Amino acid sequence: QVHVVESGGRLVQPGGSLRLTCEVSGSMLSISQMRWYRGPPENQIDMVAHISRDGSTKYGASVKGRFVISRDSAKPIFYLQMNNLQPEDTAVYFCHVWHPGGDDWGQGTQVIVSS
Repeated sequence: QVHVVESGGRLVQPGGSLRLTCEVSGSMLSISQMRWYRGPPENQIDMVAHISRDGSTKYGASVKGRFVISRDSAKPIFYLQMNNLQPEDTAVYFCHVWHPGGDDWGQGTQVIVSS
């Protein structure tokens, strides 16, 4: 069974930075691709960033140039570096991973951008 755990969310002032972490554990650790999503859990969530096995990345229009997705070279750990945060970035951020057995989601980590 694969477990996905996000961490790093907290209250931050506008203009500040945060780094979110997504740790994946379980028997199947060959992660082919991973995405960060965000949104209110009860509503539609939006894709924030995507990283493929080959390291190629894609970003949502609202975060391009401010956020950077990356992955650890040796462990199934993924990061989202968020810079110049704005109040509209306030959301629950979710990690979604794909592996040979299917795909899994984490429970999310709350980011609040407010002065």
